[in-house]
Amino acid sequence: MRTGHPLREPRAPKIPKALAPATDADAELIHDGKYLSVAYGPVTLAGADVEDPEFERCRFEQTRWAGVTLHRAGFADVAFTGCDMANARLFNSRMFGATVTNCRMTGLHLSEGGLRDVVFDGCRADLASFRFAHLRDVVFRDCNLSEADFQNAELHNVRFERCKLVATQFSFVTMNTVRFSGCDLNGVRGVTSFEGAIVASADAMALLDALASALGIRIED
Repeated sequence: MRTGHPLREPRAPKIPKALAPATDADAELIHDGKYLSVAYGPVTLAGADVEDPEFERCRFEQTRWAGVTLHRAGFADVAFTGCDMANARLFNSRMFGATVTNCRMTGLHLSEGGLRDVVFDGCRADLASFRFAHLRDVVFRDCNLSEADFQNAELHNVRFERCKLVATQFSFVTMNTVRFSGCDLNGVRGVTSFEGAIVASADAMALLDALASALGIRIED
């Protein structure tokens, strides 16, 4: 366990109060599409293998992303609230200055992505993939990340607060000032990659079995 200074809070997204309501054209995602200052409501987005779309200063409220596959998408100064993002596939995508609140993210793919100044709050993100992603100044708060996959990710100034991390994969992760507090870490995988982590004492007890197994230690009653 390490102690240190509080981590920097992610920068809040800068979104204008007045946004243009999304049109049918805004919901039909296209290659190189530019979506600026748009308010998306409970619509279903459509787009398979769309390349290089850009979303800036947008709000998404109860928007459905199911079946969407984006490559090299960019999200800057955006807010997602109550969205269904389950099984959406966002490959090599970037997200800067974002809040993701009470969203369903089961099976979401953010592999090889870049996230900075992002807050995930109250999200169901079990089985989500962050493999090979780069996360900097990111907070996961009150999220279910059971069996999520962070394998080979780079985490810098990342906080996990009151998250369920049962059987979450952290193998080969690089951690630089990563804090776990109030989390369920039972069955976490890749515990030998926790160098650089700051773990609350109550959370550390759940790491005992995983650490003993990784070191070949048998614990007897």
